[in-house]
Amino acid sequence: MEERTPAETTNSPDPDSSEHIDNEIEQAPQATMLEQMGGLSGLVSSTLPILVLVPVNNSFGLVPALLAALGIAMAVFIVRLIRKENLQPAFSGLMGVGIGAGIAWATGDAKGYFLYGIWMSLLLFIVAVGSVLLKWPMVGVIWKGINGENMQWRSNAKARMSYSLASLAWAVVFLSRFLVQNGLYNSDETNALALARILMGWPLTGIVTLFTFFMVRRASSAMKSDEDTGEEESAIKEHTS
Repeated sequence: MEERTPAETTNSPDPDSSEHIDNEIEQAPQATMLEQMGGLSGLVSSTLPILVLVPVNNSFGLVPALLAALGIAMAVFIVRLIRKENLQPAFSGLMGVGIGAGIAWATGDAKGYFLYGIWMSLLLFIVAVGSVLLKWPMVGVIWKGINGENMQWRSNAKARMSYSLASLAWAVVFLSRFLVQNGLYNSDETNALALARILMGWPLTGIVTLFTFFMVRRASSAMKSDEDTGEEESAIKEHTS
């Protein structure tokens, strides 16, 4: 076996080097969070059932519209299954369409399709704000949970603040969706409600996700800085002892 000289050993790439960690901080949040949302195609495909629902309802009635929306959602699920893509967004979308269609059928009105999403937005707003008040900001818990990491970030004030700001940004989106769409629902503006659902869907999600990426990087940098400071202090103590 070829022996490496001390110089070669010192200069060899270290997977735990600061450059490697910086690259992870820069790239990991985008890759993981976009994957959980199904990527751009997942966000766009979530609007397809709505694009079908309203015109079919206006032309042929409620039942054909609900069947068309369910058919589109099922088609998206099958396509992602065949292409071996992440099924979580498609499965969640299929469930959402199914629940919405069930409510619309029960109420006998196409606008009932949007009722589940409206009240879910209010619930998510409460969860997001509550998580910040309890000092367990939703974004931090979800992000670390996705990656199977611990919750040591809660002891870092800067990291916790970054995750809190990201969580509050999502809270603003959820609340705005509830207020606008609930107002349109109560005014029986089904067409406008569908348009609002689309415009306040993936476009707003894209904007707040970019902000979340930035906050996650800030939190990761704060944790890395804290770790570096701890290592320096340990080295000084070792040297002086």
